[in-house]
Amino acid sequence: MPKQRILVVEDDPDIGELEKCILEGEGFEVDVCASAEEAEARIARTLPALVLLDVMLPGRDGLSFCRLLRGSPRTAGVPVVMVSARGENAKIVAGLEIGADDYVTKPFSADVLAARIRAVLRRYADREATDASKKKVLSDGGVELDSLRMRASVDGEPVTLTLGEFRMLELFLRRPGIAFTRKQIVDIVHGEDYPVTDRAVDVQIVGLRRKLGERGAMIETLRGVGYRWKA
Repeated sequence: MPKQRILVVEDDPDIGELEKCILEGEGFEVDVCASAEEAEARIARTLPALVLLDVMLPGRDGLSFCRLLRGSPRTAGVPVVMVSARGENAKIVAGLEIGADDYVTKPFSADVLAARIRAVLRRYADREATDASKKKVLSDGGVELDSLRMRASVDGEPVTLTLGEFRMLELFLRRPGIAFTRKQIVDIVHGEDYPVTDRAVDVQIVGLRRKLGERGAMIETLRGVGYRWKA
């Protein structure tokens, strides 16, 4: 079976070499580009399995390049994991809203970097294999959602949810492990331009967690970013 190819886009040669060594040690083939422009030319020749993209790049920055990838039919389905410095929450949120699949913060451990990348690749493989968007009954960790009959249960026991809570849970179960900002949750659950504050989203999350009981811990808070369902 051929190795999956990862494209690392990192202008710091030391960090780029570190990421390359970590990922090659995990069995991936790795190409390193020092700029978005160089990466764009490389992708034009060979489509990678995943792009590990630094936020701060010379010339076109990582956010702009992520937007470019998501805007092209050829690269829209390529997973993107962004790399940012600790404390750059605004850039992380912006990246997720543009369409990045996950992020890691510097300094990172080899185990965390490899685990994040494998998790994203696994989610994409599962999505292609099962076409989860068409599934009517979703389940994970004892939580089951029947989107056709609008029913939810935890460990076989029925749970009564509001429409907003139901749609929020459906979003999480359809895309486990994916980080969502509060704005993304509002846009997907209620529709764009719906007048809901971040605080209102937090209140809905609290209510949903309470109704799910112990399973509510599956909804993970990403400080300064948003929420995700633990994969």
